[in-house]
Order: sequence, then structure tokens, then C-alpha cells
Amino acid sequence: QVHVVESGGGLVQAGGSLRLSCGASGRTFSSYIMGWYRQPPGKEREFVARITWSGDRYYADSVKGRFTVSRDNAKITVYLQMTSLKPEDTAVYFCYADNSITTYWGQGTQVTVSS
Repeated sequence: QVHVVESGGGLVQAGGSLRLSCGASGRTFSSYIMGWYRQPPGKEREFVARITWSGDRYYADSVKGRFTVSRDNAKITVYLQMTSLKPEDTAVYFCYADNSITTYWGQGTQVTVSS
């Protein structure tokens, strides 16, 4: 069975930083794309960032220059370093692992940015 689990969310003031972590178990994820989506209150889930097994990174325009996605294939973990946080970054952040056939999702972690 595959498990994807996020951690590291919380409450932070605008301008602050947080780092989210996401661990995966149950399969070999080194060849998977891993990344993050988020769902702001009352809105649809939206793409944030992803990283390929070889380290290619892609970001939503809204987070470019502020967020950094990275991964440790040995630990089967993906990270999202978030800096210069804004109130509009408030959302539930979901980690995923995608092998182009199946996408595995975590349960989500809440990030709240106060103004």
C-alpha cells in the first residue's frame, strides 16, 4: 500500500517562512514526479510546484522566486521551502507522487498566513 504524508504546516505571519515535508512509502518513488498543490478556502485546488526525478523544477507564477521545491530520493521525501509568505498563500497544501499512470495524494497540511 502506498502512503504519502505531509508535515510542517502551521500559522505564520506575512513575510515569514515555512518548510513543508512530504514522505512517501510503499513503492520506489525515485522515478516519480513529486510536487505540491494547494486549495485556498472556498477555491479549487491549484498547482504550486513539482520536481522530476532528475531535479527539473516547475512553479506556478504566483510562487516563483518565493518557493523552492526539492527532493531527496534516498529518503523518498519532497520539500517545499516557502519564504516571503503572503495571506493569499493560506491554503491546505497537498503533496503528490505521479508515475504518469497513477497519482498518489497526501491528506494535506494547513498553512495559514496572518496579515
